Amino acid sequence: MRYKQIDNQLFIENRKRLVSRLKPNSIVIVHSNDIMPTNADGTMVFKQNSDLFYLSGVDQEESILLLAPDFPDPKFREILFLRETNEEIAIWEGHKLTKEEGEQTSGIKNIKWNQDFEKVLYTILAESEHIYLPSNEHIRNASLVETANDRFIKSCMAKYPLYKYERLAPIIYDLRTIKSETEVKLIEHACHITEQGFRRILETVEPGVWEYEVEAEYAHKFLSNRSKGFAYTPIIAGGFNACVLHYIENNQQLKDGDLMLMDVGAEYANYNADMTRTIPVNGRFTKRQRQVYDAVLRVKNQATDLLKPGSAIPEYHAAVGELMTEELIELGLIDRTDVKNQDPEWPAYKRYFMHGTSHHLGLDVHDVASIYKKFEPGMVFTVEPGIYIREENIGIRLEDNILITKDGHRNLMRNIPIHADEIEDLMNK
Repeated sequence: MRYKQIDNQLFIENRKRLVSRLKPNSIVIVHSNDIMPTNADGTMVFKQNSDLFYLSGVDQEESILLLAPDFPDPKFREILFLRETNEEIAIWEGHKLTKEEGEQTSGIKNIKWNQDFEKVLYTILAESEHIYLPSNEHIRNASLVETANDRFIKSCMAKYPLYKYERLAPIIYDLRTIKSETEVKLIEHACHITEQGFRRILETVEPGVWEYEVEAEYAHKFLSNRSKGFAYTPIIAGGFNACVLHYIENNQQLKDGDLMLMDVGAEYANYNADMTRTIPVNGRFTKRQRQVYDAVLRVKNQATDLLKPGSAIPEYHAAVGELMTEELIELGLIDRTDVKNQDPEWPAYKRYFMHGTSHHLGLDVHDVASIYKKFEPGMVFTVEPGIYIREENIGIRLEDNILITKDGHRNLMRNIPIHADEIEDLMNK
């Protein structure tokens, strides 16, 4: 791992919170993600299963966590199974966790090699009734790939059909929604790394630069600050490309007079930042660009003020839509008649602002949580309104990461420049 080791108290506390939600005589089994193949003997960069990392801090493939909090023998109540390493693996693949390192990372004292898993599982099941297994129940999940957890669900239910199977996702998703102080600091550090990338861009962007060169500057700053790189595929969109919501080609040259929208974020220790900024390629906004920019910024600031305990995403998005409607009227993009005659299922503002304003953020960029769960202190959200005027070649989105507190909120990106005057000043130093 590149990041500094996390205090294992985080993972010890996370397990305690999970165990308190389980039914009596239960066990929990969570597998690491696979190393995904590409072609021939190629593989993708490993990305750990978020639930396993949340509960153990282990950032390595072929790992299994088994919790059995009510088992009679205390030493079998928490067990971490790791891939046994040897000299050949060390030569070809590098260092893998030892048992001692597994304990230091997770705070789990009973560390075993994977070959012991089936025997231990059989022993623990003899005293158990409920089996909690994880699945990807994210509302946007569209994966066709079978994971290690998916495979184990099939094999476990076939081999042990008479147990009571339970869904782990609703419990752990609910727990992961509220971030601890340590988690907030990790997200905030990812935001700080993202800030360094953005400030570098303000020094280097000018007409003639290519989108992929901007992407490269971010990558350099991220990697040199102990990040694996981008938290998600970056959007570096100049001119009309900024009106394409999921533009990721990043292969066009930036032109004088255009805007550039950048939706990027660094990851750090598996936690993620998610920032969007829009800047003028030549360092100066035109009058119309500034009008639209300031309108988006006003909506972002007002939307941020709405992020407070007690609300929920559906009504929050509706309220932000009303704010955006007024700004679009002021910009001359829609009028009162459009609003009066609008389809409630697709309000008039959706023509120019067609996506949601906020999503949960954490170990996953679109982090897990029910959209109907009321906002509580400890939740972290993005706030990202935008206006996209295809006929004017203007696409502007602004996005910060916000922690909800008992008194309101705290902007984890408060040090990243966002006001138009400040951006122009930094670009023209």
